[in-house]
Amino acid sequence: MPEVTAVLGDVTTQDVDAVVNAANSRMRGGSGVNGAIHDAGGPAILAGCIERFPDGLATGEAGWTTAGLMPARWVIHTVGPDYRSGQTDRSLLVSCYQRCLAVADELDATTVAFPLISAGIYGWPHKDAVRVAVEALRDTESAVREARIVAFSPRTLATVQTLL
Repeated sequence: MPEVTAVLGDVTTQDVDAVVNAANSRMRGGSGVNGAIHDAGGPAILAGCIERFPDGLATGEAGWTTAGLMPARWVIHTVGPDYRSGQTDRSLLVSCYQRCLAVADELDATTVAFPLISAGIYGWPHKDAVRVAVEALRDTESAVREARIVAFSPRTLATVQTLL
C-alpha cells in the first residue's frame, strides 16, 4: 500500500513518475487542474487523449497518456463525479483513486501526485473529498510507494495533514 504524503504546490510541477488529472468525460482539456495539466504538458497530452480516448472516459474510470513537457513521465486521467449535477455516489469518487493506482501499477509508476478529485468545479464537499482521497489511497493495494496529495491551498493542506 502506498505511503500517503501531502505537499502544498502545483501538481504540474511535481517530480514524480505520474501526475493525476481530474479530467472531464470528453477528455479534451478543460479548466481547473485539467486545463493546467494540458497547458503545462503541451499538445502531446491532447493528442494522446484523442488517440487513446476517442469516445471519452466514464466517471470513476482512469487511463493514461504521456505527460508531454511536464517533469512527470505520464498523466493518469480520471473522471470524478460531478456533485453539483447530482452525481453524489461516493463509490464513484473512491473508484477514481483506486483506478488511478491500478493504472500506475500497469505503468510501473512508483510515485504519483494527486490533486483532490471532484473538489473544484465539480463541488464535492471539501472535507469528504479529502477523506475519500486519504482513505482510498491508504487502503488500496498497489505497488505505488508514494501517493502524494498536492494541495493547492494551505487550507486543503492542513485538512489533509489532519487526516494523515
